[in-house]
Amino acid sequence: MASILVTRTLPVPVLARLRGAAEVDLWAEPQAIPRETLLSRVQGRDALICLLTDRIDGEVLDAAGASLRVVANVAVGYNNIDVAACRARGVTVTNTPDVLTNACADFTWGLILAVTRRLGEGERVVRAGRWGGWALDYMLGMELRGKQLGIVGMGRIGMAVADKASVFGMRVAYSSRRPVDLPGAVHLSLDDLLRTSDVVSLHCPSTPDTLHLMNAARLSLMRPTAYLINTSRGPVVDEGALADALQAGQLAGAALDVYEREPEIHPALFGLEHVLLIPHLASATTETRTAMADLAASNALAVLAGQPAVTPV
Repeated sequence: MASILVTRTLPVPVLARLRGAAEVDLWAEPQAIPRETLLSRVQGRDALICLLTDRIDGEVLDAAGASLRVVANVAVGYNNIDVAACRARGVTVTNTPDVLTNACADFTWGLILAVTRRLGEGERVVRAGRWGGWALDYMLGMELRGKQLGIVGMGRIGMAVADKASVFGMRVAYSSRRPVDLPGAVHLSLDDLLRTSDVVSLHCPSTPDTLHLMNAARLSLMRPTAYLINTSRGPVVDEGALADALQAGQLAGAALDVYEREPEIHPALFGLEHVLLIPHLASATTETRTAMADLAASNALAVLAGQPAVTPV
């Protein structure tokens, strides 16, 4: 019987499905599997089901040995995996695209509404007992109608976010490597998008080219009334530069769901009221997380059965 290492607890039906087809070694602790434990327990496994918190590189592959046939990532991204090293060893790499698109798009709009209408600030005021009652000019935010939404990265999630913009009366501009078929949307260079947008939403992958894509120079291009939203990958934003820009009034606010060194967050961001800090929840619905785990299981089991992966990288 094939042997699978699973580096984090999955929904019960998914684990049952895996256990019906293979021997499963599950890391059931709430925190990420420690590196040394991963290196030890991956030895001799035929499949590895992992998460973005697990760095899968040549060292892990060597520890697994020649038996390893598939690394199934429970995520749409795969920047935690050395794909080239896997391919060199004949190991299939898979991810879980599509199933989280709608959840992430909905969540992005939740962040846009929350930060532009100052919901985080307002909730903290109420909980602290500092609300003195209604006033005409109290905690004013920005309306979305008539404003420009700038989307950086027009993949599946970026497109899904753009599709909802008309509901809020926003026009769409986007920056991507190539134009997409989206009626009414304007394709701009990144710098022009930053200069003209009222809300900038990041939906690009984490690659060497996008590391600190939003650095001090680019943040300085944004309007002082504009907001930055990041539900893509933490390293896309230079958090120190963002904190400096917010403190200097170079932009009106930011909403972050991902961070450079999760779960660590740049300490300067904690003291800023106009920053919404969320613990990586974009895909966190019961339906979506179950679908992600189920797709990862399908990928692993397909490869172990000698069939093509459902969603190979």
